[in-house]
Amino acid sequence: MADVIANVEVKAPPAGLEREPLVLNQRSLGWISDAIAGVAEGKTPRWWWIAFIPSVIAMTVMTVMIVYLLSTGVGVWGPGHPVMWGWAIINFVWWIGIGHAGTLISAILFLLRQRWRTSINRAAEAMTIFAVMCAGIFPLIHIGRIWLGWWLFPLPNQNSIWPQFRSPLMWDVFAVSTYFTVSLLFWYMGLIPDLAVMRDRAKTKIRKFAYGLFSLGWTGSNRHWSNYEKAYLILAGLSTPLVLSVHSIVSMDFSVSQLPGWHTTIFPPYFVAGAVFSGFGMVLSLLIPLRTILKLEDIITVRHVELMCKVVLATGSIVGYAYAMEFFIAWYSGNPYERYAFINRAMGPYAWGYWVMIGCNVIVPQCFWFKSIRSNMLIVFILSIFVNIGMWFERFVIVVISLHRDFLPANWGYFKPTWVDITTYMGTFGLFFTLFLLFIRFMPIIAITEVKGVTPQADPHHPLGGAKPGGHH
Repeated sequence: MADVIANVEVKAPPAGLEREPLVLNQRSLGWISDAIAGVAEGKTPRWWWIAFIPSVIAMTVMTVMIVYLLSTGVGVWGPGHPVMWGWAIINFVWWIGIGHAGTLISAILFLLRQRWRTSINRAAEAMTIFAVMCAGIFPLIHIGRIWLGWWLFPLPNQNSIWPQFRSPLMWDVFAVSTYFTVSLLFWYMGLIPDLAVMRDRAKTKIRKFAYGLFSLGWTGSNRHWSNYEKAYLILAGLSTPLVLSVHSIVSMDFSVSQLPGWHTTIFPPYFVAGAVFSGFGMVLSLLIPLRTILKLEDIITVRHVELMCKVVLATGSIVGYAYAMEFFIAWYSGNPYERYAFINRAMGPYAWGYWVMIGCNVIVPQCFWFKSIRSNMLIVFILSIFVNIGMWFERFVIVVISLHRDFLPANWGYFKPTWVDITTYMGTFGLFFTLFLLFIRFMPIIAITEVKGVTPQADPHHPLGGAKPGGHH
């Protein structure tokens, strides 16, 4: 039996079926370390300052707007009768959605053993954490009296006032805080081996101390790797249901209310698909320019971008199906209020917002059926921005268009955001990009050890990793 196994030939797959490698040009393991770690080790490039300074200014403007809101009152925002929810809730749901791709790429694709995730998971996880931080601002400031925000937590107090656990706002607090905590732990756990790489390469005492402190004494021993892989697997298992639960709970903010256009059981899966859709759109928007600027085209390859485009196509098609199903149910229910709510979306005073949403979320993703488009980086980048615009308009349609025409025509109104609404929202981009640029500057943007693990050199069955082509195994 041993002789039979020893004489088995390792045959290469037919030329047409051979997959493009996950790291191009047969790059060595040392080159991978230099290319990724070099981004954080080198001198701060000019493009970084050009992006960082406007981001800090925008973040400062957001802070000023929040102080102005707290000192003046929520009347500085656009919401009024009948649109009691405005941009704050739209932006909260949008940012939470952006944060879904990171955990999906890290946790679900890890559990499904999808090796292509290794080049994009680190940046996507960081994006998740920063997006959830941007989202977390809005529930706190939209309650109006921000100094009473601590009432949302079940803390003992002299008035015996406990949170209303039947309130969707409470569900959001627990769901989002749990999601943020687990995502942060998952991100940090994956960083530990790479922080040790950065520690060993550090030229200054401060860097060596900082990276050494956070790498927790990592030596790369067999015991360390064994414990690391167990912990990573447990966190992936914890994160996976959170991907589904967080946006399901956010969707219940709407679907538990008795309002046409909101009170529907399709919301949880529809919101989850939309969140993954917008999250992958944002990953594409961030990584396509970065792979060129940082000269990482051999690690974040066209194949990675194509696979992400396929996920956008799949989730965009689910979202399109949900839109059609909403209209069908509105017609099939025979409820005149439900029917009117959907006709008003498509043909009412906000029809322009509805058709922007349809164009960006239903039509744009269908372009990704074509390989020529999926492999053109400029077109994919432009389409990914349209995806994010469309998903913002989806939240606008759900919040504003559903509310602006009440059951009584006497209550009908037209919502307009104020300059405070707009500048606060634009300022959250400043917070997001400030954090993301700091991450690029001081952390390895790609998981060095994980990318090395998917190279041919790491595979004992590959010609470059030990087996000889056409020889004996």
